[in-house]
Amino acid sequence: MLQALLVSTGVVALAEMGDKTQLLSLVLAARFRRPWPIIWGILLATLANHALAGVLGAWLQGALGPVWLRWILGLSFIAMAAWMLVPDKLDDTQAPERPWGAFVTTLVTFFLVEIGDKTQVATVALAARYDALAMVVMGTTLGMMLANVPAVLLGERIVRRVPIRRVHQVAAAVFALLGVLVLAGVGDLF
Repeated sequence: MLQALLVSTGVVALAEMGDKTQLLSLVLAARFRRPWPIIWGILLATLANHALAGVLGAWLQGALGPVWLRWILGLSFIAMAAWMLVPDKLDDTQAPERPWGAFVTTLVTFFLVEIGDKTQVATVALAARYDALAMVVMGTTLGMMLANVPAVLLGERIVRRVPIRRVHQVAAAVFALLGVLVLAGVGDLF
């Protein structure tokens, strides 16, 4: 179970680097200048979103055999590697003006932006791989928080110091390697 937590945390923290939700964190931090309501909104939105994704993944685990799961997981990692090479951009319409304040704006926007995102897809795949739904959801949520809380707290200083393109390239290589290892049958390591 600890393996499910650690792998889930690492995979999502890596996938989240330069992702649109990380960019959304920066936008919200710059707009509201109130980090704690934003952080709480990210946490609750991620828990809800990833819990739903995890339930879907757990259902897939029961519905499909281990061979199918290995192929789905391996190909998902390879697809995420390719996806990492296409950096997300955030346009102004993704951080709408709302009179609800930092917390509710973050909660609603984060939940919606995360739908169909690579970290949600990773949560489905990881929950299908591990028979530890709670650990996967905790791990993917922790990974989101590890990537997004610094973005909220440090804001634009992060973007100036971290070459996002290089982070995407390294993340893509890691995901591709994981996918190949899973397809080769070394999946028990992951």
